[in-house]
Amino acid sequence: MAEYRLTTPLSEAQVRGLRAGDSVTLDGIVFGVRDATLIRMFDQGQEASVDLSGAVCLHTAPNVKKVGERYEPLSVGTTTSMRMDRFTGPLLERYGVRGIIGKGGLSAESLKPFQRLGGVYLAITGGAAALETTQIEAIEGVWWEDLMPECLWKFRVRGLGPLTVAMDAHGGNLYAEVLGEAQRRLADIYARLGM
Repeated sequence: MAEYRLTTPLSEAQVRGLRAGDSVTLDGIVFGVRDATLIRMFDQGQEASVDLSGAVCLHTAPNVKKVGERYEPLSVGTTTSMRMDRFTGPLLERYGVRGIIGKGGLSAESLKPFQRLGGVYLAITGGAAALETTQIEAIEGVWWEDLMPECLWKFRVRGLGPLTVAMDAHGGNLYAEVLGEAQRRLADIYARLGM
């Protein structure tokens, strides 16, 4: 396992240099997206008016407070990614996104665009919103405020993480490895019990 401190946007070479199990800490810009944002972009065909080339997207619907014309983060937690799985390929292919931060993982189908286009899934510890929020220096932009809180968010982050590379551009998938090991152990337990 290697440790990396990277600044966004990420290049394809940087992403292809990461392996499942590596630890990543991010600086720079991270974009917040969630179901409603992605449905608007892909199912409703509305273009995001921001350049997402090399971007890292965080699956979130943050709790924020409006102060004047700006938003301040109150709690920026990460939501479960699987229900947004179908948008992984389009985010990479159409917008050039390089990384997705979430919890719970994505399906094996998402490995295909990660491998073909150069992308990674970065797992964050669930329930760590308090820490995660302190790693957000500012909310620099928001689009589609009518979707609040599932808008498209632009966060400036410093030291976001540590994040674990859970799915990489080489087909590595920690979720599949854990499931495989659990199934092997379960079979061993059943065998010892004579079942």
